[in-house]
Amino acid sequence: MKRHYFLTGGLLLGLTIGCSDKDLNQLNPNAVTTDSYFKTDAQIRSSINGVYAAIQSTNLVAREWFFTNDLRSDDVTAGGGQLETPRNQMLNGVHDTGNSLVSSVWTGAYRVIHRANVVIDNSATSTGLTATVAAQAVGEAKFLRAWSYFELVSMWGGVPLYKSYVTSLAGAGARAPEADVYAFIVADLKAAQDALPATYDAANQGRATKGAAQMLLARVYMQQGDYTNAKTELQKVISSGTYRLVDEYSDNFIEETEFNKESIWEVNFLPSGGTFNWNGDADGASAGEETVRTQEYSGIGWRNIIPSNSLLAEFEKTSKGDAKTDPRYAKSVYTTGDKYNNDQTVLTDAVQNGFSSIVDGKEQKISWRKFTLMYKAGVSTTGGINQRIMRYAETILAMAECENELGSTASAITYLNMVRSRPSVAMPSYPTANYPVSTKDQVLAAIMHERRVELNGEEIRNKDILRWRKQGKLKTEPLTYFQKGKHELLPIPQQEIDNNPNIGIKGQNPGY
Repeated sequence: MKRHYFLTGGLLLGLTIGCSDKDLNQLNPNAVTTDSYFKTDAQIRSSINGVYAAIQSTNLVAREWFFTNDLRSDDVTAGGGQLETPRNQMLNGVHDTGNSLVSSVWTGAYRVIHRANVVIDNSATSTGLTATVAAQAVGEAKFLRAWSYFELVSMWGGVPLYKSYVTSLAGAGARAPEADVYAFIVADLKAAQDALPATYDAANQGRATKGAAQMLLARVYMQQGDYTNAKTELQKVISSGTYRLVDEYSDNFIEETEFNKESIWEVNFLPSGGTFNWNGDADGASAGEETVRTQEYSGIGWRNIIPSNSLLAEFEKTSKGDAKTDPRYAKSVYTTGDKYNNDQTVLTDAVQNGFSSIVDGKEQKISWRKFTLMYKAGVSTTGGINQRIMRYAETILAMAECENELGSTASAITYLNMVRSRPSVAMPSYPTANYPVSTKDQVLAAIMHERRVELNGEEIRNKDILRWRKQGKLKTEPLTYFQKGKHELLPIPQQEIDNNPNIGIKGQNPGY
């Protein structure tokens, strides 16, 4: 059943660092202000919806966020010569301070942070709010602020840390140390856990929950190499009994099975069949938008990026000597000859724009299946498939990694096999001929393999590479262009360098 969408309401405050004094000084005398708003429960709910709208925007989850995370991983390659220049630059590691993806995600994240700060600060001073409503709104705002800061610190390192909302460029901050940003995220997520419910009714699905705060905090700890605290948070998610692996793997990526028991947090989009709002900050949308992902990625769409040959080769197959071909391969990608459009149409080479892939030594066209509407559509279109940000399979695989790092290899193997035993997957249990698990290093190799095939194309691989590279766990560098001392981090956007005197050229990341 399709979910309800939160109306964004009238207060979509829009200040981000990098704007001009002229923009800041233009006030509409007929518009609401923070002095006249936040007087009722309805207003605080409307304002928190505006924070969700910023995450849903083109700058973030509706477009540039998934591109940036994917292009910084080894899961994708160019679908053809039509890949736009800024995206091709990111894919090949020649992006610079003016790259539009770098600017879009940075701006989008700070837009979320600003709107969240408005909610948090005004909830604390308003006397007209019901205490429980205000507490939940602040919990949601802190979760969304933490998510944004995690995206920033993991990809840019130390970044300006705004703990309250700013009203002029005079409030522009210097880069905070990476450790300080992580500490702030941890504090936000601990507070969010205490304020958020475990579940919502059907009208409020998609809001941040206690489990989402716990899972995000586990991600944050793991990214810092703190596996002890990460395990504690993961155990909370597991012990809650709220989540489970669904039987059908594909149910995690289509429209009809959104908010299933495996979903921990997903970003809402309107039902397919509407229109796409190209506004970067989700301003001007009366009730939300679709995502352009299915059009960008699908075989009958623009097909701007496709699965990389290395990802396709990662799956276990009988052609490679494995005991079974992993069903997640065919559930993640389309191959020429597959049926789509409710099994009414056969996919041909001709309809798939662009390049071919090499699989088992053979050249063939492969396109993304995950998060695309091809399963029920015969034409290129934008769509309303919710973006699953966190799901329970990741929890189980993260617990496997924690257990392995903490010396419990047997427990790690048990968790790995839980994911493989999903009825629609039913892969042989570890150990296998190609994945022995007698040592800690062998178990880590199985974890890396399992995370890649299970979570492929879900914007997680980038964070995995960043974490394992930083911890010295990568046997080989996954990115062919990688230059040590440069490509660990993205460049601070040129607009921030130009407009924020507390950063300036001296505050740029190395190599840019």
